[in-house]
Amino acid sequence: MKIERVELALLYLPYVRFFETSLGREEGREFIIVKVQSEGLCGYGEAVASATPSYSYETTSTAWLILRDFLIPMLFSKDIARPEEFYWEARRYRGHPMAKAGLELALWDLQAKKAGVPLAKLYGGTRSDIEVGVSLGIENSIPELLERIMQFIGEGYRRIKLKIKPGWDIEVVKEVRKHFPDILLQADANGAYSLKDKAGLKMLDAFSLLLLEQPFPPYDLWDHSRLQKEMKTPLCLDESIISEDTARQALEMKSCRIINIKVGRVGGPVEARKIHDVCRREGMPVWCGGMLESGIGRAHNLHLASLPNFKLPSDLSASKRYYKEDLIDPPIELQRDGTIKVPMGLGIGVNPVEERIKQATLREEAFTPQ
Repeated sequence: MKIERVELALLYLPYVRFFETSLGREEGREFIIVKVQSEGLCGYGEAVASATPSYSYETTSTAWLILRDFLIPMLFSKDIARPEEFYWEARRYRGHPMAKAGLELALWDLQAKKAGVPLAKLYGGTRSDIEVGVSLGIENSIPELLERIMQFIGEGYRRIKLKIKPGWDIEVVKEVRKHFPDILLQADANGAYSLKDKAGLKMLDAFSLLLLEQPFPPYDLWDHSRLQKEMKTPLCLDESIISEDTARQALEMKSCRIINIKVGRVGGPVEARKIHDVCRREGMPVWCGGMLESGIGRAHNLHLASLPNFKLPSDLSASKRYYKEDLIDPPIELQRDGTIKVPMGLGIGVNPVEERIKQATLREEAFTPQ
């Protein structure tokens, strides 16, 4: 299989409702779709970098540059077609995991289509239905938050995640738990706290949370370890886990009891599966986080989440959670039992609608071997 053409498209999709975290409020999302073509087949990937360097230092501008000037030329010059080979060759370039993941995902989709199987089969997936939860941002008021939780529970979501930050935390969680005493509930700080906030964070132990996600800034394994020793609530690391090595270090330091795997954050499916495997060997459960992906990235996540150690509900909600009209047809839908089916067509198993991609495109560029 020889790669004949690579296309990049910068897209913008508005959200059906604003989404706010400790990092700020957003009304929509800018991201990159990567398409890789070979022998009449097309593989799709999604680079999840945002327009601004908030969640990550990467942006859509830096990801575009790295893809255009380094990764795509390397793909052609080395005559790479297999995603595993791309992963190893791309390691020569430091950082930029979201750019790398976007292209690697497209290669995985292409390889599965070439093999005539769903992508989950190439990964070694073991389940066809993925238990999912829904993430709720910081709302204008607690009553609005409670109303939205009721809506999503009515739709069938099994777990609720609350975004928190200083000033929107203890009282918010207390009220949610008061009104919904039996739901699976977790909180995510996106690194908004420091060790001086330890006493307040420990108050969250009173609310029977499934987990507390990333209280301290990225890459801080040591202070997370200190906090986990004093909290009964399991800490979950997100931004701090960028590779198999950091996952191993977090395990050795007892920095957390759960790990969130985001394929874009760690640089692609090969590294994501390595993190999954090291956690599985050590008996630490993982779950699949989301980056508000379109249906293309969301389908990729569902295939990854079919691996056996994804044991907690994933942030892989239905298409309509974020977008009025997704890029795929049919859209990804929540089943009444709180699960989403892994799309079982070839590759990622969903049908990108080129007309919708075109309508949302701000910029595009195509590349062929020289």
